[in-house]
Amino acid sequence: MLYHLFTYLREHFNMPGAGVFYFISFRTAMAIILSLIISLVFGKSLIKYLHRKQIGETVRDLGLEGEKQKKGTPTMGGIIIISAIIIPTLLFARVENVYILLMLISTIWLGLVGFLDDYIKVFRKNKEGLAGRFKILGQIGLGVIVGLTMYYNENVYIVRETTGGKPAVYSSVDKVMKEGIIKIDEKGTTRTYAHVKSVVTTIPFAKNHEMSYSKIASWFGENAMNWMTPLIYILFVTVIIVAVSNGANITDGLDGLATGTSAIIGICLAFFAYLSGHFNFANYLNIMPIPNLDELSIFIGAFVGACIGFLWYNSYPAQVFMGDTGSLALGGIIASLAIIIRKELLIPIICGVFLVENLSVMIQVGYFKWTKRKYGEGRRIFLMSPLHHHYQKLGYHESKIAIRFWIIGIVLAVLSIVTLKLQ
Repeated sequence: MLYHLFTYLREHFNMPGAGVFYFISFRTAMAIILSLIISLVFGKSLIKYLHRKQIGETVRDLGLEGEKQKKGTPTMGGIIIISAIIIPTLLFARVENVYILLMLISTIWLGLVGFLDDYIKVFRKNKEGLAGRFKILGQIGLGVIVGLTMYYNENVYIVRETTGGKPAVYSSVDKVMKEGIIKIDEKGTTRTYAHVKSVVTTIPFAKNHEMSYSKIASWFGENAMNWMTPLIYILFVTVIIVAVSNGANITDGLDGLATGTSAIIGICLAFFAYLSGHFNFANYLNIMPIPNLDELSIFIGAFVGACIGFLWYNSYPAQVFMGDTGSLALGGIIASLAIIIRKELLIPIICGVFLVENLSVMIQVGYFKWTKRKYGEGRRIFLMSPLHHHYQKLGYHESKIAIRFWIIGIVLAVLSIVTLKLQ
């Protein structure tokens, strides 16, 4: 909104200083600052309101240290995070950008699914909340929206160098959108680039570090490629969104754990978005240039600022919990960002903490059921799952567990960035 306002003021009234809104860096910085202000100021007011309305967390007796003190702590604090993301994005980003629109939809969509779950728990006094199948249905719905948009929207494309006047495409399902950039390098060689619509992603630690989903579709035969490619792509996207949003939801079991981890992941994804959105940097690093991606840095800035601001109240001892309103939205945002930046195959590394938390539950449940069938008595691998509860049972303080998980998240983020050169 403000971008168009100040553009109008500069063009028609020659307003001094209005040109600063042309700079992505300025608008990103403003988005971070405003998201921090909203989460800190609005967060304090919301916590007081939730206290007055007695909208508190119902804690199950799991025999964990400090769990009784958490009873009655306000929940549904994810409203703070979502507000601190959406408002700065609407003010400072160019909302007509397809990637910004897609991220706003992702935030609101899973935020509403989580809000409905929290509403049922808190106001309807139903501890089970929204039925699991409806949560999954909501996540699948978002996956279909993101997949269809990324595959069919004409404003989603990458840059490819042309060879002999013909675009270097992967398969018959790829197509040239329009001529892009003409560049003369240091040796005087003219290089022509085209905008190409192609469903490709990055393979970490690989020399030929890109993979086209159409290659997978080609396993079913050339004739099936045209209709199998979108089906396979949308299926991949949906699985990723379901897995990451559930991973964030499971990780949100200790004060500040999911919030801090999400902020670290957001900073890592911002780095990838910045490099991929700038042609010269992407060309130098031999990574995929993605036009119009730089605008996404404003959304990511608001996302990171919202997480850090919420952490002010969510760190131990937590004054508010995000609830499913926040955790499902955080996971959906991270998954959608990775897909848009075309780094979804890096998710097991970038979101390693979420992955391990998810796996710990799956392993525990699977092993318990298997041993119960085999021996007549269920056995456990971990003292309790998810994994952070295992360490609580071992006697670690929850703030120490959260900080150590953050450190692991930082290491994984650095490793993810290192993959830019390990090809």
